[in-house]
Amino acid sequence: MPETSRRIKRLVREYAAISHDRELGQALRDLDVQFGRWRNGEISATELNDVIHQFHDGASREVWRKYATNRPEAALGFAVATGILRQEELPAELLRRLAGFIDFYQAEQSA
Repeated sequence: MPETSRRIKRLVREYAAISHDRELGQALRDLDVQFGRWRNGEISATELNDVIHQFHDGASREVWRKYATNRPEAALGFAVATGILRQEELPAELLRRLAGFIDFYQAEQSA
């Protein structure tokens, strides 16, 4: 694999942070529904606490693991293929770097 420029490394870090934030935000919206249920008296504080722990050990950790790597290009490819990041948002040079990952995840989705 060719040497990666500093600019590409910086762009990967920058867009990985954006993608991580968006994925975590999606997961937090699901958790927010549970807070609403608690506020409406549909579930107890104890039940909400259990949901929070499940979120932390489940969805939150899954998103964290995806990006807690020295090579987040695969996660970025997934983010583009699934619409978390739009191709138009990324610089062309970064899209070229991620092309193989994007193609892989798009093919996986169509299968």
